[in-house]
Amino acid sequence: MNDQVTYHATRQGYGEALLELGAENPNIVVLDADLAKSTTSIAFKKHFPERFFDCGVAEQCMMAVAAGLATSGKVCFTGSFAIFATGRAYEPVRNTIAYGQLNVKLCPTHAGISVGPDGSSHQAIEDVTLMRAIPNMKVVVPADYIEAKMAVKAAAVTPGPVYIRLGRAPVADINDADTYKFEFGKAVTLREGNDITIIAAGLMVQEALQAAEALAKKGVSAEVINPRTIKPLDEKTILNSVRKTGRALTAECHTVVGGLGSAVSEILSQYHPAPMAFIGVEDKFGQSGNPDELLKHYGLTAKDIESKALKLLG
Repeated sequence: MNDQVTYHATRQGYGEALLELGAENPNIVVLDADLAKSTTSIAFKKHFPERFFDCGVAEQCMMAVAAGLATSGKVCFTGSFAIFATGRAYEPVRNTIAYGQLNVKLCPTHAGISVGPDGSSHQAIEDVTLMRAIPNMKVVVPADYIEAKMAVKAAAVTPGPVYIRLGRAPVADINDADTYKFEFGKAVTLREGNDITIIAAGLMVQEALQAAEALAKKGVSAEVINPRTIKPLDEKTILNSVRKTGRALTAECHTVVGGLGSAVSEILSQYHPAPMAFIGVEDKFGQSGNPDELLKHYGLTAKDIESKALKLLG
Protein backbone atom coordinates (compact mmCIF):
# COMPACT_ATOMS: atom_id res chain seq x y z
CA MET A 1 0.00 0.00 0.00
CA ASN A 2 1.21 3.54 -0.72
CA ASP A 3 1.86 6.20 1.92
CA GLN A 4 -1.46 7.94 1.25
CA VAL A 5 -3.52 4.96 2.42
CA THR A 6 -5.02 5.34 5.90
CA TYR A 7 -5.15 2.52 8.43
CA HIS A 8 -7.66 1.62 11.14
CA ALA A 9 -8.39 -1.52 13.12
CA THR A 10 -11.69 -3.18 12.19
CA ARG A 11 -12.70 -3.06 15.87
CA GLN A 12 -12.93 0.73 15.51
CA GLY A 13 -15.76 0.26 13.05
CA TYR A 14 -17.60 -1.75 15.69
CA GLY A 15 -17.34 1.02 18.28
CA GLU A 16 -18.45 3.72 15.85
CA ALA A 17 -21.40 1.69 14.59
CA LEU A 18 -22.61 0.97 18.13
CA LEU A 19 -22.72 4.67 18.96
CA GLU A 20 -24.77 5.49 15.88
CA LEU A 21 -27.08 2.52 16.35
CA GLY A 22 -27.61 3.39 20.01
CA ALA A 23 -28.85 6.83 19.06
CA GLU A 24 -31.14 5.45 16.36
CA ASN A 25 -32.69 2.44 18.09
CA PRO A 26 -33.57 2.28 21.82
CA ASN A 27 -33.72 -1.51 21.61
CA ILE A 28 -30.00 -1.80 20.91
CA VAL A 29 -28.14 -3.18 23.94
CA VAL A 30 -24.46 -4.01 24.32
CA LEU A 31 -22.84 -6.65 26.51
CA ASP A 32 -19.14 -7.03 27.18
CA ALA A 33 -16.83 -9.33 29.14
CA ASP A 34 -14.80 -6.74 31.03
CA LEU A 35 -13.02 -5.71 27.82
CA ALA A 36 -14.97 -2.63 26.72
CA LYS A 37 -11.86 -0.56 26.08
CA SER A 38 -10.25 -3.26 23.96
CA THR A 39 -13.41 -4.08 22.03
CA THR A 40 -14.17 -0.32 21.65
CA SER A 41 -17.68 -0.64 23.11
CA ILE A 42 -16.64 1.73 25.90
CA ALA A 43 -18.01 4.74 24.00
CA PHE A 44 -21.46 3.13 23.94
CA LYS A 45 -21.11 2.48 27.68
CA LYS A 46 -20.46 6.17 28.34
CA HIS A 47 -23.33 7.44 26.19
CA PHE A 48 -25.92 4.76 27.01
CA PRO A 49 -24.99 3.31 30.42
CA GLU A 50 -28.50 1.98 31.04
CA ARG A 51 -28.18 -0.22 27.93
CA PHE A 52 -24.69 -1.51 28.60
CA PHE A 53 -24.07 -4.68 30.61
CA ASP A 54 -20.60 -5.70 31.76
CA CYS A 55 -20.81 -9.41 32.48
CA GLY A 56 -17.25 -9.77 33.67
CA VAL A 57 -14.86 -12.51 32.62
CA ALA A 58 -17.70 -14.94 31.98
CA GLU A 59 -18.51 -15.23 28.28
CA GLN A 60 -20.83 -18.20 28.82
CA CYS A 61 -22.98 -16.12 31.17
CA MET A 62 -22.80 -13.13 28.84
CA MET A 63 -24.25 -15.15 25.97
CA ALA A 64 -27.02 -16.48 28.22
CA VAL A 65 -27.88 -12.95 29.35
CA ALA A 66 -27.88 -11.78 25.72
CA ALA A 67 -30.22 -14.63 24.80
CA GLY A 68 -32.62 -13.60 27.54
CA LEU A 69 -32.58 -9.96 26.45
CA ALA A 70 -33.16 -11.01 22.85
CA THR A 71 -36.31 -12.90 23.82
CA SER A 72 -37.51 -9.61 25.31
CA GLY A 73 -37.24 -7.79 22.00
CA LYS A 74 -33.74 -6.37 22.35
CA VAL A 75 -31.09 -6.38 19.61
CA CYS A 76 -28.00 -7.61 21.45
CA PHE A 77 -24.36 -7.01 20.55
CA THR A 78 -21.75 -8.97 22.50
CA GLY A 79 -18.04 -8.18 22.76
CA SER A 80 -14.98 -10.05 23.99
CA PHE A 81 -11.84 -11.54 22.49
CA ALA A 82 -12.66 -13.95 19.67
CA ILE A 83 -10.98 -16.92 21.36
CA PHE A 84 -13.31 -16.61 24.37
CA ALA A 85 -16.50 -15.58 22.56
CA THR A 86 -16.32 -18.66 20.34
CA GLY A 87 -14.37 -21.17 22.43
CA ARG A 88 -15.41 -20.56 26.02
CA ALA A 89 -18.99 -19.67 25.07
CA TYR A 90 -19.52 -22.21 22.29
CA GLU A 91 -22.25 -24.23 24.00
CA PRO A 92 -24.64 -21.36 24.82
CA VAL A 93 -23.97 -19.80 21.42
CA ARG A 94 -24.88 -23.05 19.71
CA ASN A 95 -27.67 -24.42 21.89
CA THR A 96 -29.38 -21.21 22.99
CA ILE A 97 -28.64 -18.40 20.55
CA ALA A 98 -28.33 -20.19 17.22
CA TYR A 99 -30.79 -23.01 17.92
CA GLY A 100 -33.36 -20.44 18.99
CA GLN A 101 -32.46 -18.11 16.09
CA LEU A 102 -32.19 -15.29 18.61
CA ASN A 103 -31.28 -11.73 17.72
CA VAL A 104 -27.77 -11.78 19.18
CA LYS A 105 -24.76 -10.45 17.29
CA LEU A 106 -21.32 -11.78 18.23
CA CYS A 107 -18.70 -9.13 17.43
CA PRO A 108 -15.48 -10.26 19.13
CA THR A 109 -12.15 -8.57 18.50
CA HIS A 110 -8.50 -9.66 18.57
CA ALA A 111 -9.05 -12.53 16.12
CA GLY A 112 -6.19 -14.26 14.29
CA ILE A 113 -2.46 -14.25 14.97
CA SER A 114 -2.16 -10.49 14.42
CA VAL A 115 -2.96 -10.14 18.13
CA GLY A 116 0.78 -10.74 18.36
CA PRO A 117 2.36 -10.56 21.84
CA ASP A 118 -0.75 -11.99 23.54
CA GLY A 119 0.38 -15.40 22.31
CA SER A 120 -1.39 -18.59 21.29
CA SER A 121 -3.81 -18.63 24.23
CA HIS A 122 -5.42 -15.40 22.98
CA GLN A 123 -5.13 -15.95 19.22
CA ALA A 124 -8.34 -17.25 17.68
CA ILE A 125 -7.43 -19.13 14.52
CA GLU A 126 -10.34 -21.61 14.61
CA ASP A 127 -13.26 -19.22 15.20
CA VAL A 128 -14.57 -19.07 11.63
CA THR A 129 -14.55 -22.87 11.49
CA LEU A 130 -16.56 -23.09 14.69
CA MET A 131 -19.10 -20.45 13.75
CA ARG A 132 -19.73 -21.48 10.15
CA ALA A 133 -20.51 -25.01 11.32
CA ILE A 134 -23.42 -23.76 13.45
CA PRO A 135 -26.84 -23.72 11.71
CA ASN A 136 -28.55 -20.31 11.43
CA MET A 137 -25.26 -18.45 12.02
CA LYS A 138 -24.06 -15.84 9.50
CA VAL A 139 -20.28 -15.29 9.43
CA VAL A 140 -18.67 -12.01 8.38
CA VAL A 141 -14.94 -11.26 8.06
CA PRO A 142 -14.57 -7.53 7.28
CA ALA A 143 -11.58 -6.37 5.24
CA ASP A 144 -11.36 -2.90 6.78
CA TYR A 145 -12.97 -0.74 9.42
CA ILE A 146 -15.48 0.78 6.99
CA GLU A 147 -16.69 -2.67 6.04
CA ALA A 148 -16.82 -3.65 9.71
CA LYS A 149 -18.92 -0.60 10.57
CA MET A 150 -21.38 -1.27 7.78
CA ALA A 151 -21.56 -4.97 8.62
CA VAL A 152 -22.46 -4.15 12.22
CA LYS A 153 -25.21 -1.83 11.01
CA ALA A 154 -26.51 -4.47 8.61
CA ALA A 155 -26.50 -7.05 11.40
CA ALA A 156 -28.63 -4.75 13.56
CA VAL A 157 -31.50 -4.92 11.07
CA THR A 158 -31.03 -8.58 10.12
CA PRO A 159 -32.97 -11.06 12.28
CA GLY A 160 -31.06 -13.90 13.94
CA PRO A 161 -27.49 -14.56 15.04
CA VAL A 162 -24.49 -13.04 13.26
CA TYR A 163 -20.78 -13.52 13.86
CA ILE A 164 -18.54 -10.58 12.85
CA ARG A 165 -14.80 -11.25 13.15
CA LEU A 166 -12.83 -8.16 14.18
CA GLY A 167 -9.12 -7.52 14.57
CA ARG A 168 -6.77 -5.59 16.82
CA ALA A 169 -4.11 -4.53 14.31
CA PRO A 170 -4.71 -1.60 11.93
CA VAL A 171 -5.37 -2.57 8.31
CA ALA A 172 -5.58 -0.49 5.14
CA ASP A 173 -8.83 1.36 4.44
CA ILE A 174 -9.72 -0.05 1.04
CA ASN A 175 -13.37 1.05 0.90
CA ASP A 176 -14.95 4.47 0.44
CA ALA A 177 -17.10 5.39 3.43
CA ASP A 178 -19.39 7.55 1.27
CA THR A 179 -20.24 4.91 -1.32
CA TYR A 180 -19.73 1.55 0.39
CA LYS A 181 -22.72 -0.74 0.88
CA PHE A 182 -22.71 -4.05 2.72
CA GLU A 183 -24.82 -7.06 1.76
CA PHE A 184 -24.83 -10.53 3.29
CA GLY A 185 -23.90 -13.22 0.77
CA LYS A 186 -22.58 -10.77 -1.82
CA ALA A 187 -18.85 -10.71 -2.60
CA VAL A 188 -16.97 -7.76 -4.07
CA THR A 189 -14.51 -8.05 -6.96
CA LEU A 190 -11.80 -5.54 -6.06
CA ARG A 191 -9.58 -6.20 -9.06
CA GLU A 192 -10.41 -7.99 -12.30
CA GLY A 193 -8.05 -10.51 -13.88
CA ASN A 194 -7.86 -13.47 -16.21
CA ASP A 195 -5.08 -15.79 -15.00
CA ILE A 196 -5.90 -16.61 -11.37
CA THR A 197 -8.59 -15.86 -8.80
CA ILE A 198 -7.40 -14.75 -5.34
CA ILE A 199 -10.13 -14.91 -2.70
CA ALA A 200 -9.03 -13.18 0.49
CA ALA A 201 -10.73 -12.37 3.78
CA GLY A 202 -10.07 -9.86 6.54
CA LEU A 203 -6.60 -8.36 6.78
CA MET A 204 -5.46 -10.68 3.98
CA VAL A 205 -7.39 -8.57 1.47
CA GLN A 206 -4.78 -5.80 1.68
CA GLU A 207 -2.06 -8.43 1.19
CA ALA A 208 -3.89 -9.92 -1.80
CA LEU A 209 -4.15 -6.52 -3.48
CA GLN A 210 -0.42 -5.94 -3.01
CA ALA A 211 0.30 -9.41 -4.38
CA ALA A 212 -1.87 -8.72 -7.42
CA GLU A 213 0.12 -5.57 -8.13
CA ALA A 214 3.37 -7.51 -7.90
CA LEU A 215 2.02 -10.27 -10.13
CA ALA A 216 0.93 -7.74 -12.73
CA LYS A 217 4.55 -6.62 -13.06
CA LYS A 218 5.40 -10.22 -13.94
CA GLY A 219 2.67 -10.43 -16.56
CA VAL A 220 0.13 -12.28 -14.39
CA SER A 221 -3.42 -10.94 -14.31
CA ALA A 222 -4.93 -11.75 -10.91
CA GLU A 223 -8.58 -11.27 -9.99
CA VAL A 224 -9.05 -10.34 -6.32
CA ILE A 225 -12.33 -11.11 -4.57
CA ASN A 226 -13.38 -10.09 -1.07
CA PRO A 227 -16.19 -12.49 -0.07
CA ARG A 228 -17.12 -10.35 2.96
CA THR A 229 -19.37 -13.11 4.30
CA ILE A 230 -17.94 -16.60 4.63
CA LYS A 231 -21.46 -17.79 5.36
CA PRO A 232 -23.51 -17.30 3.29
CA LEU A 233 -20.78 -17.48 0.63
CA ASP A 234 -21.33 -15.82 -2.74
CA GLU A 235 -21.00 -18.99 -4.78
CA LYS A 236 -22.01 -17.35 -8.09
CA THR A 237 -19.31 -14.68 -8.04
CA ILE A 238 -16.59 -17.17 -7.06
CA LEU A 239 -17.63 -19.79 -9.61
CA ASN A 240 -17.89 -17.28 -12.44
CA SER A 241 -14.41 -15.97 -11.63
CA VAL A 242 -12.77 -19.39 -11.42
CA ARG A 243 -14.47 -20.49 -14.65
CA LYS A 244 -12.76 -17.50 -16.26
CA THR A 245 -9.31 -17.80 -14.69
CA GLY A 246 -9.08 -21.57 -14.21
CA ARG A 247 -7.34 -21.40 -10.80
CA ALA A 248 -8.19 -20.36 -7.25
CA LEU A 249 -6.05 -19.24 -4.32
CA THR A 250 -7.57 -18.42 -0.92
CA ALA A 251 -5.93 -16.29 1.77
CA GLU A 252 -7.00 -16.00 5.40
CA CYS A 253 -5.45 -15.19 8.80
CA HIS A 254 -7.02 -18.36 10.15
CA THR A 255 -6.43 -22.08 10.10
CA VAL A 256 -6.72 -23.67 6.67
CA VAL A 257 -8.95 -26.31 8.29
CA GLY A 258 -12.59 -25.38 7.94
CA GLY A 259 -12.31 -21.68 7.13
CA LEU A 260 -12.52 -19.66 3.92
CA GLY A 261 -10.36 -22.08 1.94
CA SER A 262 -12.52 -25.02 2.95
CA ALA A 263 -15.70 -23.12 2.09
CA VAL A 264 -14.41 -22.25 -1.39
CA SER A 265 -13.10 -25.76 -2.05
CA GLU A 266 -16.49 -27.19 -1.10
CA ILE A 267 -18.27 -25.30 -3.86
CA LEU A 268 -15.53 -25.79 -6.46
CA SER A 269 -15.40 -29.55 -5.86
CA GLN A 270 -19.15 -29.74 -6.47
CA TYR A 271 -19.65 -27.36 -9.37
CA HIS A 272 -16.32 -26.59 -11.05
CA PRO A 273 -13.21 -28.56 -9.98
CA ALA A 274 -10.09 -26.49 -10.59
CA PRO A 275 -6.47 -26.29 -9.38
CA MET A 276 -6.47 -24.61 -5.97
CA ALA A 277 -4.06 -23.56 -3.23
CA PHE A 278 -4.43 -22.19 0.29
CA ILE A 279 -2.76 -19.42 2.30
CA GLY A 280 -3.43 -19.71 6.03
CA VAL A 281 -2.16 -21.15 9.29
CA GLU A 282 -1.15 -24.74 8.57
CA ASP A 283 -2.67 -26.76 11.42
CA LYS A 284 -0.53 -25.08 14.08
CA PHE A 285 -1.07 -22.89 17.10
CA GLY A 286 0.03 -19.28 17.03
CA GLN A 287 2.79 -17.92 19.24
CA SER A 288 3.87 -14.70 20.89
CA GLY A 289 5.59 -12.11 18.72
CA ASN A 290 5.31 -8.91 16.74
CA PRO A 291 2.26 -9.12 14.41
CA ASP A 292 4.30 -8.43 11.27
CA GLU A 293 6.87 -11.03 12.27
CA LEU A 294 4.14 -13.60 12.87
CA LEU A 295 2.53 -12.95 9.50
CA LYS A 296 5.89 -13.61 7.86
CA HIS A 297 6.55 -16.68 10.03
CA TYR A 298 3.23 -18.27 9.06
CA GLY A 299 3.45 -17.31 5.40
CA LEU A 300 0.61 -14.78 5.40
CA THR A 301 2.17 -11.87 3.51
CA ALA A 302 1.70 -10.41 0.06
CA LYS A 303 4.98 -12.03 -0.97
CA ASP A 304 3.70 -15.44 0.14
CA ILE A 305 0.50 -14.96 -1.87
CA GLU A 306 2.54 -13.93 -4.90
CA SER A 307 4.84 -16.97 -4.60
CA LYS A 308 2.01 -19.44 -4.18
CA ALA A 309 0.12 -17.92 -7.09
CA LEU A 310 3.13 -18.32 -9.35
CA LYS A 311 3.57 -21.91 -8.19
CA LEU A 312 -0.10 -22.63 -8.88
CA LEU A 313 0.31 -21.20 -12.35
CA GLY A 314 3.15 -23.65 -12.92
